Amino acid sequence: QAEMVGGSLYWIHQHTLVARSPILRFDQKEDGRWWIVLENKLILVHPRPRRAHQGWRYLKDEDAPADLAPGEAAGDVLPGNVVRELAKLGLV
Repeated sequence: QAEMVGGSLYWIHQHTLVARSPILRFDQKEDGRWWIVLENKLILVHPRPRRAHQGWRYLKDEDAPADLAPGEAAGDVLPGNVVRELAKLGLV
């Protein structure tokens, strides 16, 4: 877990990566399970289509979507469902 602190947990909505939350630390519970403690903010990223999945997926730095620029509103990018359809066509 130590190598993941400082990284991010990416949020997927409608099969599209849309945001990330920085990982602050991991706290172990009494039953042996772990809490992932995240910074209390979402950083919007350029949408990137993803297939449905369960469980963890690790992104290499070069595979992670870029953050939206300061002042760039989510409305400035295509909606996730449009990005997904364009990706199916090989256009994004």
